[in-house]
Amino acid sequence: MAERQASVDAVSRRFLLGGAAALSLTGAAACGRKDDKATAAPDAPSAPAGPPEGSLEWAVQGPWRSAQDKTRDAFRHPMETLRFYGLQPKMAVVEFWPGGGWYAEILAPYLAKGGGTYVAALFPEGPTADPAQAVLNAAFRTRFSSDKKLYGEPQFSVFGAASGPVTAFGTADLCLFMRTLHGWMAAGIAEKAFADAFAALRPGGVLGVEQHRLAPAQDQDPVAANGYVQEAFVRQLAAEAGFVFVEASEINANLQDTKDHPFGVDTLAPTRLTAPRGQPADPTFDRARYDAIGESDRMTLKFRKPE
Repeated sequence: MAERQASVDAVSRRFLLGGAAALSLTGAAACGRKDDKATAAPDAPSAPAGPPEGSLEWAVQGPWRSAQDKTRDAFRHPMETLRFYGLQPKMAVVEFWPGGGWYAEILAPYLAKGGGTYVAALFPEGPTADPAQAVLNAAFRTRFSSDKKLYGEPQFSVFGAASGPVTAFGTADLCLFMRTLHGWMAAGIAEKAFADAFAALRPGGVLGVEQHRLAPAQDQDPVAANGYVQEAFVRQLAAEAGFVFVEASEINANLQDTKDHPFGVDTLAPTRLTAPRGQPADPTFDRARYDAIGESDRMTLKFRKPE
């Protein structure tokens, strides 16, 4: 027993001594670290997560954009499209008929941060205005006037058959027609849209047109009832207004689009009609073929007002 106790005592002494040594070493190391901290340079600030605030990438990725809107980026390619049109942060940009604000959610914050100006040329207003369009206008004005920190101070005007200038003459750097031309053809104001954009732009300013594209071999309906327009027809309208064609891009092309859908382009996403517009939805309509196509085939065209 005495020998066993002596052995235990020896182990205990070694543990205590080891612990003391360890504490001593730890203390020395701690002292060394303290000295190192005193002489070391301060840590560099960590890089911010995500793209730089105010960049176009920041505006496209913005958390204020809904998940539903961002899902459509795969078909609408906003970053590539706006870069193709030459968007810059200090520009004055006029968007004709922005609808619910899909592009405005990108343009308004980007221009607000960069010192530019966003102008929304809304649907016609007044006693004869379409009630649905009046509701959209009111919602748009409220939405984009409610957060000056994010959207800045957008300007609002209107575009229609009897409207005046969309902005001061010769002050815009970029005008945008984003999937709207077929509606103006139906209303008989397509020529006026090009003329109003030409008047708004400064010499050298750019007109960007994104539109559902009809195949060259297909006949052009003067009112574009199915939503599709021939590229040659768009170029003709632009030339008649005084614009010079600059370039075309296939950014928004979709070769899967056969352009022969029962309810026109609105058969496809995002509208996804299953019955003629104004009629109740048809629950028996087979959407599989049209959902597989995705969104429409679109031309993306760039025009310039001569210097």
